Amino acid sequence: MQARCCLNQNGTILGLDLQNCSLKDPGPNFTQAHTAVVIDLQANPLKNDLANTFRGFTQLQTLVLPPDAICPGGITAWENVTSFVDSQICQGQKDLCNSTRDPEICPENGSCVADGPGLLQCVCTDGFHGYKCMRQ
Repeated sequence: MQARCCLNQNGTILGLDLQNCSLKDPGPNFTQAHTAVVIDLQANPLKNDLANTFRGFTQLQTLVLPPDAICPGGITAWENVTSFVDSQICQGQKDLCNSTRDPEICPENGSCVADGPGLLQCVCTDGFHGYKCMRQ
């Protein structure tokens, strides 16, 4: 533990305790915590739309939010969403690439990569680029 962070031996953030910090928005430097597995944001006056706040947080498995906040990506982005009087817990982030029913979500020369809760991106395979990965 270092302040409100739980770090591994290399200094990588694994957990972040930001409960009751009067945060309306996690801020521009929040992306530095993209390696976190657990984040606690309960008891903060957060805005409702947190979808892009967690872009790149592919390892996040437990997110604790205020009761009126919505889990990023919605309930379909998580294995379990539990609501309590004082918090909401989003657990078990799903890989949208594996859970989508559309096999053609990415173009022929691209592949799907998870990009955080409820988010994905299509990445062109080596040797391809541009719109729909059609240029070599």
